[in-house]
Amino acid sequence: MLARCGWVNNDPRYQAYHDREWAVPEYDGRALFEKLCLDGQQAGLSWFTILCKIPAYRAAFADFNPQIIAGFTDEDVERLMQDKGIVRNRLKIRSVIANARAYLSMQEQGIDFSRWLWEFVGGEPVINRWQSLTEVPTSTAESAAMAQALKKRGFSFVGGTICYAFMQATGMVNDHLLSCPRHPIHDNR
Repeated sequence: MLARCGWVNNDPRYQAYHDREWAVPEYDGRALFEKLCLDGQQAGLSWFTILCKIPAYRAAFADFNPQIIAGFTDEDVERLMQDKGIVRNRLKIRSVIANARAYLSMQEQGIDFSRWLWEFVGGEPVINRWQSLTEVPTSTAESAAMAQALKKRGFSFVGGTICYAFMQATGMVNDHLLSCPRHPIHDNR
């Protein structure tokens, strides 16, 4: 019998995330912006912690609308520091604001955020064939290159490990284990 990837716990939210979202290719620029910001919030924490807080993050950060977030002020940062629904880390809160401004700057330059990000994997999902979690890397040359390019454009909380988690989550890389029913060799959806 096939079993989910070993990083998934028994919480129905985590199982649904694994089964319906993780490693599913995402091409919408706004959705990619949101996921990149959320993965940055994960730094030093488990993804499950952030997953449980996504509704609060969306409420706190205007549904991750970059145009609104880019206008956040120091007063907004202070307000968010009091929001118990999110991770109250000043640097992480400021990173979402900086990322919104960087996203808009790319947009103003005529750069399609989705297309730009997907170029780090050649525009196609990378389908790996790992047999165990110990084989799955935490970063790759591609995620390090993405991190460096994002930082150069003004993004923060986007190191190589965060970018690899982002690439996995958004389907740029499919790291479902071969024994997982969601690996493409089994998944007939």
